[in-house]
Amino acid sequence: MLRVASTLPSLRPLLRGLPPLNHKPLLRSRLPPLPFRALSSSAPLAAAAAPASGAAAAGEAVAVEEHLTRCAAAGRAPLRVAVLVSGGVDSSVALRLLHAAGHSCTAFYLKIWFQEDFRNFWSECPWDEDLKYAQAVCDKIDVPLEVVHLSDEYWNHVVSHIINEYRCGRTPNPDVLCNTRIKFGAFLEAIGNMGFDYIASGHYAHVTHPSSENAEEPSVLQLSKDKVKDQTYFLSHLSQSQLRRLLFPLGCMTKDEVRKLAAQLDLPNQGRKDSQGICFLGKRYVVEKDVQNNVVFVSRNYYSLDKRRRTFRVGSLNWFNNSGPADNERLKCKVRHSPEFHDCTVSKEQTEENGDVLVVHLSEDDQGLAAGQFAAFYRENACLGSGIILDSWDEMSFLVCSRALEIARLEDKSSLGKPVRIMNLEHIVKSKQEAIKVT
Repeated sequence: MLRVASTLPSLRPLLRGLPPLNHKPLLRSRLPPLPFRALSSSAPLAAAAAPASGAAAAGEAVAVEEHLTRCAAAGRAPLRVAVLVSGGVDSSVALRLLHAAGHSCTAFYLKIWFQEDFRNFWSECPWDEDLKYAQAVCDKIDVPLEVVHLSDEYWNHVVSHIINEYRCGRTPNPDVLCNTRIKFGAFLEAIGNMGFDYIASGHYAHVTHPSSENAEEPSVLQLSKDKVKDQTYFLSHLSQSQLRRLLFPLGCMTKDEVRKLAAQLDLPNQGRKDSQGICFLGKRYVVEKDVQNNVVFVSRNYYSLDKRRRTFRVGSLNWFNNSGPADNERLKCKVRHSPEFHDCTVSKEQTEENGDVLVVHLSEDDQGLAAGQFAAFYRENACLGSGIILDSWDEMSFLVCSRALEIARLEDKSSLGKPVRIMNLEHIVKSKQEAIKVT
């Protein structure tokens, strides 16, 4: 039977209204230091908040190389850590590393999709199964699990924004928005007065925090050990105040090492596939938009000479330190979640419409630049921050076949296929055809 600890009553009032984030320093725990503990693949270890009471339960302890816990702040134990768990392998291993490092952990599962109040057309979001796995992982080490309902906040601050951006012909990034506004926004604000030292998750990234002697120095977001799985792109728009409160235990591991450790620990979800973010179009590429007729044209073909660009502008700039890059500095950048970087040179501009703007000159062509997406910038292994791509080249886009253009102009598209709708929100989201074939 699924056992879920009741949601903390103090969370709900804090989540309503979502005033502007005003992050305050977290209280430092005064727990006595605990020795580093081996990870056990069997019965739970003693909870980090309580003194150790004898040896670990029967079962073979799993030896873990010290470097695997370096990103779990093992040398600073015990800390009070709020750990975001999803029921997947990554967040589960992150929780086990933090617990083994001697920290006092509380796990939180965020229900952020329309799981109760709205009809869910995205049937591949099995939250009930996710929650069962999350509970099973927590039970093995006696870590409490709390469920936090953030569906309203997710709709108001992520989904609504995405819909508005699509209406304007731009292509937003749901994962970046979810991290900045929900996981490390609304949730972080909600637990701000509960005495947690850090919030942790299973992201593949690494944050280095300043020492107590240099407490005024900024925290630094660095690439993870696994350059393929690295998720710093999705974290690049966080504020410095958000970054200072985060731990990413998997930043010192590769995905293969995480999977191997999950098997050694005999985690109940060790064989689960990786979770996916929001996907509206599947494995297709947006090649044209008709905002007036509410149509998106997609194709399975990606490459086109007409889409190749080397220069673009970026606004809504966010830097982890105040200054950002120097004018005409040579950096590396990512214009999408990928292990690939572009060499680039950046220059600064001041505009009336968009304020501070960065003009980016790539060393080679990129045909996938899309207005509304994020561009993240790096100096060696450190992520400096990111901004939103402003430029759009719709006037130089793919040629769309006449049949597709004819379909786009139809007033009634209901016969073309079942539209994607959200119940009771038809006044906000008009019916759309699922896809239009292009040449």
